[in-house]
Amino acid sequence: MKKIHDGPSETGKSIMFCFFFFFLSCFHVCFSELSTNQTSTMIELSRILNISDWNLPGSERNPCLWRGVLCSQPDNGSVISLTLSGFDLTNSSFLPLLCQIQTLESLDVSNNSLSSIPDGFMTTNCETLVGLKHLNFSMNQLSSSSSSSSSSSSPGLRYFSKLEDLDFSYNLLSGNIGDYGLDGLVQLRTLNLNFNNLTGSVPSNLSKTLDKLEITNNSLSGTVPESIQDYQELKLLDLSDNQLNGSIPSSLGNLSKLETLLLSNNHLLGPIPESLSRIQTLQRFAANRNRFTGEIPSAITRHVKNLDLSYNNLKGTIPVDLLSQQLHLVSVDLSFNQLHGWLPPRHVSPSLVRLRLGSNKLSGPVPSSAFQSLENLTYLEMDNNSFTGYIPSDLASCPSLNLMNLAMNKFTGIIPPAFGNLTKLRVMKLQQNKLTGAIPDEVKQLSNLLILDLSWNSLSGSIPSSLSNLTKLTNINLQGNNLTGTIPDKIGDLDGLIELQLGQNMLRGKIPVMPRKLQISLNLSYNMFDGPIPTSLSQLDRLEVLDLSTNRFSGEIPDSLTSLVSLSQLILSNNQLTGDIPSFTKNVKLNISGNPGIITKVNEENGPIKKRSQGKRKRKLVLVAVGVVALVSVIITVIALRFSRQGVNKMQVGSVEEERSMELPEVVRGKLLTPNSLHRSNISFAKAVEAVARQENALFQTMFWSYYRVVMPCGSSYLIKKLKTRDRVFKQASSEQQLELDLEMLGKLHHPNVMVPLAYVLYSEGFLLFYDFAHTRSTLYDVIHNHTGDVVDWTSRYSIAVGIAQGISYLHGSISNGREPILLQDLSSKKIMLKSLTEPLVGDIELFKVMDPSKSNSSLSAFAGTIGYIPPEYAYTMRVTTAGNVYSFGVILLELLTGKPAVSEGRELAKWVMQRHSSQQDECNNILDLRVSKTSTTATKQMLRALSIALACINISPGARPKMKTVLRMLTRL
Repeated sequence: MKKIHDGPSETGKSIMFCFFFFFLSCFHVCFSELSTNQTSTMIELSRILNISDWNLPGSERNPCLWRGVLCSQPDNGSVISLTLSGFDLTNSSFLPLLCQIQTLESLDVSNNSLSSIPDGFMTTNCETLVGLKHLNFSMNQLSSSSSSSSSSSSPGLRYFSKLEDLDFSYNLLSGNIGDYGLDGLVQLRTLNLNFNNLTGSVPSNLSKTLDKLEITNNSLSGTVPESIQDYQELKLLDLSDNQLNGSIPSSLGNLSKLETLLLSNNHLLGPIPESLSRIQTLQRFAANRNRFTGEIPSAITRHVKNLDLSYNNLKGTIPVDLLSQQLHLVSVDLSFNQLHGWLPPRHVSPSLVRLRLGSNKLSGPVPSSAFQSLENLTYLEMDNNSFTGYIPSDLASCPSLNLMNLAMNKFTGIIPPAFGNLTKLRVMKLQQNKLTGAIPDEVKQLSNLLILDLSWNSLSGSIPSSLSNLTKLTNINLQGNNLTGTIPDKIGDLDGLIELQLGQNMLRGKIPVMPRKLQISLNLSYNMFDGPIPTSLSQLDRLEVLDLSTNRFSGEIPDSLTSLVSLSQLILSNNQLTGDIPSFTKNVKLNISGNPGIITKVNEENGPIKKRSQGKRKRKLVLVAVGVVALVSVIITVIALRFSRQGVNKMQVGSVEEERSMELPEVVRGKLLTPNSLHRSNISFAKAVEAVARQENALFQTMFWSYYRVVMPCGSSYLIKKLKTRDRVFKQASSEQQLELDLEMLGKLHHPNVMVPLAYVLYSEGFLLFYDFAHTRSTLYDVIHNHTGDVVDWTSRYSIAVGIAQGISYLHGSISNGREPILLQDLSSKKIMLKSLTEPLVGDIELFKVMDPSKSNSSLSAFAGTIGYIPPEYAYTMRVTTAGNVYSFGVILLELLTGKPAVSEGRELAKWVMQRHSSQQDECNNILDLRVSKTSTTATKQMLRALSIALACINISPGARPKMKTVLRMLTRL
């Protein structure tokens, strides 16, 4: 037998020795730490910044484990990157300390509230940071004076000679770019100075290694220099939203690596240089909102995929090869120019998604095969031209089409029945053409259609009954045709319809029950309707305009129409009406001319009133007498009941907490959300439930809520909002727990410009929300549009705009608490409450939480809120977004600037402003509210700058809109 060794063999000893040696050799690498100097520096930095998760147990002596700290790999021997973005930093005194971290390569202090950079960071004290390559100070509040050294206005960037990426965007920098010492950054590759107040000319002495230069939204002037061609590495050049003038130098065509060229919203003029078509790498070229003239260069889209030359003065014809099938186009926008001639006969590029040719002078027939089988075409706008001939039926072979706008042309013939194949279509605008024939029954296949406008044509036949199957419709406009027959009985099934225009046709017969959510207008004028005005119209409590003029209506005006609380215009002229005029509120503009049976006289206090007959007066006296007797009987009965229950009521007096916990009839649960002890002792759920059942406590109602003023037993008043659950889809019991969690989260919010709920009562079909009544005295809409006193000055309007922006920015998550953004499903001036003339409160923050959007997709109005504020993309996405909220804020800002409501006489303010704000800059002054802008040149200047902010907010492209925090920074720069 072999001898068995007790210990390891010689070979085994050798292996163990090697392993031990390897362990010792890697120990330093695997477990090495920062140097003593860097560790102490980082600990001192932690002490100054007081960042909570840098002080967790076990991490104090190892900064490489801290959030935002990156150390060299694999030894963790030095700090190479610091990311302090979004840490809510306000004091920049810590920056010179970073100069001791000599290995630092990247520093990001973006998205904070720093107002200055200490001299110690921008001078020789930081010469040791020779390896710093990336520096990001974006989204702070830095001004030029605070970022300058003590010796000059230059920020001393020359000491960071190896810097490759520099970002000072979204700050308050001013002065000439040339004063900032950027010419010393010889290795600079990207420079971002967007959204500042910088002046001077486009810099031409920067590093020749530069590949991204972004200086949008500043105040640069002068021309684009010829020497721009020296930046041969340039891939992105963004000089949009400045005050540049002159022509585009042809030398731009020598930038052989350029991929994106953005020159929008300047004062540039002259022709578009043909040399740009030589840049084979150019993918996107936007030069909209300038003053360019001349013709569009041939081959400009040879390489470009996204082209925007809208809002210029370009003339001539569209180049034959511009939309060629061989190209890889995605988007082309040539709208609002002076282009003429016919469309090129070639097939359109199959990759095209958006084509906008509206508001030109294009003419002739549309080539029948131009739009054949375009699988990707989603948006087609050719409105306001002079196209003739038939509408090409080949458009029906574009399966992705969402928007088709061929309005205001000279198209003839019928509406192609094949359009029924466009099952994704949401908007069809064919108004103001010369179309004939009947509305094709195939329209019933457009199950996603939201807007149908066939007005001002020569269509005949009846309104298809199948139209009532399109349950997502929000707007129908068929006025100005030759339609006959009756209105389909099932028109009331269109639950999301907010506008119905049927005027100037030859309709007759019975008026059916109309959709309950009609809001903008119900127009039945210039038809052949007769008989009494149907009382069913009194159910349209959101309707703003009711036009029944020039028909054959007879009988009296129904008293029930006075219950239309949202009504602003009632047009009953040229009928056969008789009798008394009901007592409408002063907010209703009433037109009853052309009704011989109604005789009016002028009353100095109340305006036109009717002449009452003696018979009518006697009948009313009898009714009053009967009413008095009945009222006395009721009062006696109530007094008796109160005395009989007095003893019982005394026995039921308990503590406030017992009252809150009591399960009331129809109440599922009630809960206080505020920690304020005063509100907790004042609020009585039982009193609130009782009070909202009484009409005398009602204040007003909106699309979603009924508002009440409720006086609690203690005498304090509260604003109560009652959800009108018949109008919206309430989150069901399965999500009740989540709903309560959402409401409790909202109750924890605290911001001076946000209207936060104090408590809620949950019902089986809805709920009540409680607010401090003292903070909700009027709405912004009332102050701007219904105010009869002095005109609100610009200082107050500006303060309101900033306050609203602060509130929305807070809700979108500008604070670093890890929560998701709180979106506003219905943001409008009617939802902005005013504590004072300068203190706004953003209201209805609960709506997105208490509604179930997945069950509200059947109509745009039920999903997106108030007309005029709804972003255009909601019609296609049916999804509330932060970018959508920015659009709605832009409309509110336009209201403050113009003094006009979001919708006036069927016209949206945003569209009106966009049309007026063309290349003719003189028009801008006419957009403003002259009562305010003419008070001083300072007010005019500030309002014009605010107008540019509003225009950025209402950009048709959601991705191009600034974030709300950016909007706030832009406003504060005013």
